[in-house]
Amino acid sequence: MSTPAAIGQVGAARTRRSLVAGTVGNFVEWYEFGAYGFFATVIAANFFSSTSTSDAESLIKTYASFALAFFFRPIGAAVFGRVGDRIGRRPTLILVLLLMAGSTTLIGVLPTYETIGAAAPWLLTLVRALQGLSAGGEFGGAVSIMTEFAPKTKRGLYGAWQSFTVALGLLAGAGLAAILATTLSEEALNDWGWRVPFLVALPLGLVALWLRLKLEETPNFARVQEREPEPAAAGEVAKAIALGIGRLMGWSAAGYTFLVVMPSYLQATLNATFQQALVATVLANLGFALSILPAGWLSDRIGRRPVMATGAALVVVLALPLMNLLQDKESGNAAKGIAVFVAGLVVGLMAGPGPAMLAEMFPTRARYTGLGLAYSLSNAVFSGSAGLIITELIKRTDNIDIPAWYVMVTCAVSVGALLTLRGDDYRRELRD
Repeated sequence: MSTPAAIGQVGAARTRRSLVAGTVGNFVEWYEFGAYGFFATVIAANFFSSTSTSDAESLIKTYASFALAFFFRPIGAAVFGRVGDRIGRRPTLILVLLLMAGSTTLIGVLPTYETIGAAAPWLLTLVRALQGLSAGGEFGGAVSIMTEFAPKTKRGLYGAWQSFTVALGLLAGAGLAAILATTLSEEALNDWGWRVPFLVALPLGLVALWLRLKLEETPNFARVQEREPEPAAAGEVAKAIALGIGRLMGWSAAGYTFLVVMPSYLQATLNATFQQALVATVLANLGFALSILPAGWLSDRIGRRPVMATGAALVVVLALPLMNLLQDKESGNAAKGIAVFVAGLVVGLMAGPGPAMLAEMFPTRARYTGLGLAYSLSNAVFSGSAGLIITELIKRTDNIDIPAWYVMVTCAVSVGALLTLRGDDYRRELRD
């Protein structure tokens, strides 16, 4: 006969497995999206550059392809979310992972513009669309797994691991990019070196698949399936999705502006070298990574609202001074490094509690779909379009403060939306 201690150990082991299996696919996803962002200028030259296009136009087209993948995320969230809410989180997350790893690896073997001409950017865009579909199905399932297995008093911390693997993925992409940029000549990097990060996704995906095959279904989903509940009210879910987008838009805009778009901005607008831009991005992502788990933990103690609203408000206050410091030629490298580190740190205050906050907004029977759509729609508009909007507006206006204003406006809206959160949501059980 099993003892309570033995049962508790089994439950703890299941929870740890769910945490690892839920986060590993997310790591692969954001590793790739980070690598694409870090190599945006190289990809622009290989896939979107012809004798009739300027460097700026090629970069804008690259970011357009980047944005397109984000606009396929809501489709993936709706399709895979519905499957995940009907047949289970585990099988859906396995399918999503296979699509993600396969499409990412394909980028590493695609022929360039020089090889096949105008077909090259179309092939890249098609693969990016497949990535968008898989990424749309990843977030809702991963967060559902982590929060539905989590103890009530640790949902913020468990959900924060989803955001933490975003930081780890971006750092891994930046780190590998920095190694390649340091060890390879510029010619080799532009010729074949940029392919390496995408090919690495294949072994990473195989490890993630092995972990997800060992995953169990969540107790919340199993309990709901036993009762055969009626579908969640469409109007209620739609209202929650709209509110979730408002609460996330600042995180989406600031996260991508500071953590992914920054390398191309520093190179194209402030004339930084590729290596300098990568160092700045690594520092920003380090700040981001360091604040995520403490922010999630703190939200389990004092609530999601004060932690996330504080993060969004700090972006509104600090974005322009930090950007001006980066632009100041008299400022030293140490001061600029601290600036980008602080920018990442502040974004982490929103990213840490964010997944648990979303999970608490939806019932189990619509959680995969609802939180996945809120997140993917917010990212499609305010993350995926960030590079395109910022690059195009700077080109048209010659105003190099555009990135700061972009994140200030979106975070100001998020502050208002976050203040509508109930103060005790973090103490309640997840709704079935």
